[in-house]
Amino acid sequence: MMLQYIIRRVLASIPTLIGILIVTFALARLIPGDPCRAMLGEKATQATCDRFMREKGLDKPILEQFVIYMGEIARGDFGTSLRFSQPVTRILAERMPTTVELSFSALFISLIVGIPLGILSAVRHNSWVDVVTMVWANIGVSMPVFWLGLMLAYVFSIFFKDTLLWLPPSGRLTAGIADDPFYEVWQLNLAKDSFALAFSDFISRMNILNALLTANWKLLVDAIRHLILPAVALGTIPMALVARMTRSAMLEVLGQDYIRTARAKGARRPAVIFKHAFRNAQLPLVTVIGLSLGSLLGGAVLTETIFGLSGVGRILYDAITARDYAIIQAFTVVIAVFFVILNLIVDISYAYIDPRIRLN
Repeated sequence: MMLQYIIRRVLASIPTLIGILIVTFALARLIPGDPCRAMLGEKATQATCDRFMREKGLDKPILEQFVIYMGEIARGDFGTSLRFSQPVTRILAERMPTTVELSFSALFISLIVGIPLGILSAVRHNSWVDVVTMVWANIGVSMPVFWLGLMLAYVFSIFFKDTLLWLPPSGRLTAGIADDPFYEVWQLNLAKDSFALAFSDFISRMNILNALLTANWKLLVDAIRHLILPAVALGTIPMALVARMTRSAMLEVLGQDYIRTARAKGARRPAVIFKHAFRNAQLPLVTVIGLSLGSLLGGAVLTETIFGLSGVGRILYDAITARDYAIIQAFTVVIAVFFVILNLIVDISYAYIDPRIRLN
């Protein structure tokens, strides 16, 4: 039954993905300016631009371009970057690990801070703790990521200079830090151009995971220090949302009859809060977590630009400036697919968190 549900959800998401492809394809070409002069400069002659458009296949009718693009997507080919003249798939494989590592780090920070604050705020309802937490949550939701990123970089990189609180303002690693891929450290003989090598290379580009796999503690510490500021800046809004949602769900559950019954039976307060209340308040929280992770992946553009991280967000910003249609479309498709997968995981997790839910 679960397998049938998954298959139905996947099939139902196909029209959504096709719609996203159509909208993205159209909007990318509505960006003011033309790719030729964005790439070659404003002084490029008309003959040069005509040759450029012909070589890149942009002189064909829009409908024909879309049909060709859909055929490439069906084969798992996102096309070739206009700017770098490289397959977009290769560029995504090189840049996506940074974005994934940043997004999961931001989500981790938002959960370890937001959930305890939400629980504490609900348990201490209408106290000064509740008021301070909710004021902080409202400020966190309203705070622009680019402003917060700049302020964090100023405070921890300039104000705390020459102290133990100093943190790197940009980059992923300090120059000279060894970051040998785990498959080389483990001396794995992986075939060239194989899926195993491509997957292993993808994993090794996530510095924290690669450091753990190779037991390179110097690399681990340096990677974490470089990731703290961008992860905090990116995770502040999800952190505030998680805190508010946890508080709201906990307040609703704490007013239920079975909570009063548990207290009347003499159950200890920690058991009432975590075993009875928080366990039954997880459904809306799971939804927020799933949507937050998708938003973090899509919202890493500004964060990566501010902190000089070579992720998908940074190259997407450059691609929009250069009218690099292939990268813009590929990034949007990847995020859309990720959202669909996250929604599917969230729906399936409902049945395991709450046995009363049945998939029809």
